[in-house]
Amino acid sequence: MDPRDSGALDLLSPVHAADPSGGRRFTSTGHLPPRLTVSGLLRDAHAAYAALDDGTVADYIPSLAAADPGRFGISVCGVDGTSFSIGDAQDAFSIQSISKAFTFALVCDALGHTVVREAVGVNNSGLPFDSVMALELNGGSPRNPMVNAGALVMISLAPGDSAAAKWQFLQDGMSRFAGRRLLLDGQVYDSEAATNHRNRALAALLRSYGHMSYDPLLTTDIYTRQCSLLVSARDLAVMGATLADGGINPLTHERVVDPSACRDTLAVMATSGLYQRSGDWLYEVGLPGKSGVSGGIVTVAPGKGGMATYSPRLDAAGTSVRGQHATRSLSRSLGLDLFASAPEPDAAPPGRPAERTG
Repeated sequence: MDPRDSGALDLLSPVHAADPSGGRRFTSTGHLPPRLTVSGLLRDAHAAYAALDDGTVADYIPSLAAADPGRFGISVCGVDGTSFSIGDAQDAFSIQSISKAFTFALVCDALGHTVVREAVGVNNSGLPFDSVMALELNGGSPRNPMVNAGALVMISLAPGDSAAAKWQFLQDGMSRFAGRRLLLDGQVYDSEAATNHRNRALAALLRSYGHMSYDPLLTTDIYTRQCSLLVSARDLAVMGATLADGGINPLTHERVVDPSACRDTLAVMATSGLYQRSGDWLYEVGLPGKSGVSGGIVTVAPGKGGMATYSPRLDAAGTSVRGQHATRSLSRSLGLDLFASAPEPDAAPPGRPAERTG
């Protein structure tokens, strides 16, 4: 347990874990607007931000520095499999840190809610995604699975008694999320493997604190492979839609993970998916999301679908600038924001509240 969390919420206590609902569940549902409306709104968002040239392409990984800064694609996939794309939505790029969300979902599905929470934590660190200081300040706890240290712990926990087995588990699982076989970009992998000194240091530090349950160097190599998988914005939209629909891929109709794993994943994406700027993201977009330094962002509207953008120009926190603007615009125009509401059209007149029983 994180020593900074000595005042844990009472609802986490096993004494109060009983569910008075008796197992009944009510979930957020809904649907996307009509096809023509969605298509038109995607065109508008793409046109509005295609010329935005703020931000810079990531260069701390040499292979990423060669990305075309002009690329920009948007894709949306509903839980019914209906999809919409515009611009460079079919362009392939390495998934990078977006993979963390799907690794967490797969490991959470395999090990359960309590095990992963106790192993890695679920609170925002408030510091950059590769911070060593965050580990030192928190007694070696990664705080959450969306930062590099937390992702390394998740990989060390992945099923498999060898590096090859763990990698196979993760590659197969992410491929099921995408609905097609995801392949490794060898050039990106080689580039990252030659420069991932900080991640190796994080893994060693985690081991020294007792948080790493597998060989640190092998774990770092698996993480590097995971980040080097090739996806497109359309793939990410399908992967997001799978999380949105309780773990069922909308194209293959295969169950990838259980609904509980989806729920847990979306919770940590909401609090930590955009790192130290997750609060800004949630305030402006109102949806769980996850970004990557290659320029991708995946966003999930529970019960409705997934949305993804691709544009390599990043802000100082490592998130696509065009992607953020387009996602915020579409979250509002498509009616996806989880915190947005409006009065019911048949609400009782002012001063005469409707009678309710229960």
